[in-house]
Amino acid sequence: MRKFCLAICFAAVFSTPTYAARCGGDFNTFVAAMSQEAAAAGISQGVISQALSGVTPDPAVLAFDRRQRGTFNKSFEQYVSTRVGPGRINMGRQMLQRHGSLLSRIEQKFGVPPEIVVAIWGLESDFGKGDIGKMPVIRTLATMAHDCRRTELFQGELLAALKIVQRGDLPLRDLIGAFAGELGQTQFLPSSYIKYGVDFDGNGHVDLRHSVPDVLASTANLLHVSGFKGGAPYGEGTPNFEAMREWNRATIYRKTIGYFADKLVGR
Repeated sequence: MRKFCLAICFAAVFSTPTYAARCGGDFNTFVAAMSQEAAAAGISQGVISQALSGVTPDPAVLAFDRRQRGTFNKSFEQYVSTRVGPGRINMGRQMLQRHGSLLSRIEQKFGVPPEIVVAIWGLESDFGKGDIGKMPVIRTLATMAHDCRRTELFQGELLAALKIVQRGDLPLRDLIGAFAGELGQTQFLPSSYIKYGVDFDGNGHVDLRHSVPDVLASTANLLHVSGFKGGAPYGEGTPNFEAMREWNRATIYRKTIGYFADKLVGR
């Protein structure tokens, strides 16, 4: 659910380090400064050249960002009725069964119940079968970083995206995402990809586009690191509900996760 993941962006800004590239002005000059920042951060010249050479700003990214304010202008009842219907609940129950062994191992390691992980997966990408974005992430993030409103945040996200390529987790051709640079089946920002991503299929790479084990384990790891405790309630007003703020700050969205999770297990 790409537009809702921006809540994570706002949370991340407080921990984002200061970068030297100046926003605004000539875009190519800005990209050259970001290339220097990337090199200083240990990104190889090969990756920098491959990713940033010839990149241009995308006006559609800025237009989307400016019009997506006030996303949650419905009541919870109105919103949840558009997001959690019988078809999605039935598919979620199938996913719980199909991936039962995997989800059990994830719960044992991270303490997050399967229904919460599957609810997030369903809301974000219809269990990996929905639209996870078609935007070139490097171009998107360079555009947002050049814009002066949240330049430090998106400079950090741009460097994180380059690190994903540098680590070999995804090739540049697979660095495709949403309008704020979110990636994969549960829509991680690049910084969250680096921080919380888990290689749960054991192939040496964190692949949040194609590997279901990596996707689900990384989602659980984000919640675990944020303080989610297994076996405890997760409704509004609980510590677990607060822990889900790292996933999305919007109360209505976290209530929807909980509602969907309850429906998946017949509560």
